[in-house]
Amino acid sequence: MHLTFRRVGLVLSVLLVVLLLLGITYQGIATAFERRDYPPPGHLADVGGHQLHLYCTGPGTGRGTVVLEAPEAGLSAHWALVQDALTPHLRVCSYDRAGLGWSESGGQRFEATRVPDELHAALTREHEPAPYILVGRSMGAALVRLYAARFPSDVRGLILIDDPLTGDTDLATGQAAAQLRALRTAPWLARTGGLRLGRLFLPQESELPRAAAGALASFMLRPDHLARAGRELASWSQTMALARAAD
Repeated sequence: MHLTFRRVGLVLSVLLVVLLLLGITYQGIATAFERRDYPPPGHLADVGGHQLHLYCTGPGTGRGTVVLEAPEAGLSAHWALVQDALTPHLRVCSYDRAGLGWSESGGQRFEATRVPDELHAALTREHEPAPYILVGRSMGAALVRLYAARFPSDVRGLILIDDPLTGDTDLATGQAAAQLRALRTAPWLARTGGLRLGRLFLPQESELPRAAAGALASFMLRPDHLARAGRELASWSQTMALARAAD
């Protein structure tokens, strides 16, 4: 009887290893196809040791540039509808923070104070003209406050959407904490294909253009993007304190 249980345990262990290997292979193949299907729409700008993805469209009218800062865990694709609507009239730039979307992480841990410097470096590198109208949503709203404090002469105005510093701050903090709890295991599930198989963490922005929706769904199933998103959320309270002090 004891030998039988050992054999059953061995078989189950082997099956588990096989399933894990199949999941990892499935994740790798699917990611390779997605990289082919969803290449970066913009340019990769060197910001000192790594590159940020910056996507700028629209005419240079001399009236400045609208710069879009994504929410926590977000990327440039979140802004596809807004960017498409503004492009006929204004110069518009969306981008991916370090380690998110098509941007490289540079191997550095997330620090909110670094975000304005890297964005400024990317805009300067790509010769996108100031002054800037900065649009930020949720954590992005806090980050554009930091940019305005760091480079006041470059900023014409701020548009803050779902600003966690002016709304229900306790609710915003609680939502960020819930997101962080979910993200703690997400990168590991993504590596083994579990997120993809379970259709977990897929965004609900069904009205986005097909390319943007596909890219967004792809990155929300990638362990590197999810791990970096978790690091951003882990710094939520510190980022809010910095933004509050910058006002």
